[in-house]
Amino acid sequence: MSEALQDAGQEIALSPTPAEEFQRLSRVQQRELFFRLPETVQEDLVADMDAEGLRAFVRRLDPDEATDVLGFADRETREVVLRRLDEDRREKIEFLLEFSPESAAGHMHLDYVTVGSQRPISEVARRVRRHEDRTDRFPTIFVTDGDELVGELPGGTLALSDDEDILDHVIEIPAVRYDSPDTDVVDVFRSNPERSVAVLDDDGSILGVIYAGDLLSVIEEAAGETLYEFTGVQEEESVLDGPLVKIRSRYKWLVINLGTAFLAAAVVGLFEETIAAFTLLAVYMPVVAGMGGNAGTQSMAVTVRGIALGQVSLPTGGRAILNEVVAGAANGAITGTLVAVIAAVFNQSPLLGLVLGVSMVLNLVIAGFFGTLIPLVLSRLGEDPATSATIFITTATDVLGFLVFLGMARAVLVG
Repeated sequence: MSEALQDAGQEIALSPTPAEEFQRLSRVQQRELFFRLPETVQEDLVADMDAEGLRAFVRRLDPDEATDVLGFADRETREVVLRRLDEDRREKIEFLLEFSPESAAGHMHLDYVTVGSQRPISEVARRVRRHEDRTDRFPTIFVTDGDELVGELPGGTLALSDDEDILDHVIEIPAVRYDSPDTDVVDVFRSNPERSVAVLDDDGSILGVIYAGDLLSVIEEAAGETLYEFTGVQEEESVLDGPLVKIRSRYKWLVINLGTAFLAAAVVGLFEETIAAFTLLAVYMPVVAGMGGNAGTQSMAVTVRGIALGQVSLPTGGRAILNEVVAGAANGAITGTLVAVIAAVFNQSPLLGLVLGVSMVLNLVIAGFFGTLIPLVLSRLGEDPATSATIFITTATDVLGFLVFLGMARAVLVG
């Protein structure tokens, strides 16, 4: 998106009259910008548009795009806009509005024709031309046997065949039910990297077609949700939201994190005399905590991905936990050796270096263990591990890391 459209998007998001800002854009710019705006901004923009302005916008969109836009309008405005559209477009949009936007049917197009498996190419060509004349789009050609889907006829085959030839170059095409979640449709595309997927009704009849490009927004949204969940940010929050929205969506997680921080502080308080007697310990405490937290997050990320892909679960997670523990011990030995040398050289204290080195190994083992176990347990309990695992892992690495580090320091350096 160009810088000019980015600026326009920010102005629309912050304006008390977003429709007025939107109307200043050209038709091409409106279409490009609207579908790149966050849903909260789209909703505010549609709510601010009158029926005529909304009709002028959606009448230039494809039926599936118009359906997405009208989904943000209230019922009364939506009905007024639909009445003012031409009959063919109105019927298509009303049909698409019947389905959930997060289902397979919510992403489908109506750019298809169906032909019987015994029909000659000449009849197929006539149906395709009629569709093109009506929509200016080349349709997907579904071949059926009665109401049952047989497959797809590639457009190239249509162009290279004689008029009297019978359909004999049909290719298989994956299909999904209309009420399948959009994430399931993404999985179908991953397993069958085809150009399109058919959407079927309960009785197996064809309702529409989905193209791979239609699911890019679903994939991007899923990636964004994962990032948001790792950081404790609600997926509805957008970079264009104002300060109050951001405060409301974040403060609860920060309060929970504050509680766990006090728990770690309580552990540190148990060793107040040890820290007072050997003040250099306070300098290296953030190193121990930071390394444990980072290592735990790495283990969690790998485990959550494995859970999402069906590669691991709690009953089968023993090997995954062992692998992460061993990896944590090895990485702890590498980083622990480095920090031990630094402490021994710069602080002239080999014993401090020894305490730091051993503590680093143990803390990364703790991080690997809990970074893998906690997501597996949460998943088994039916909770989303990406949403809630981070806070428990950080608590474990901080509390146990400080306990190991300061406990060893009390035994070796002070005791």
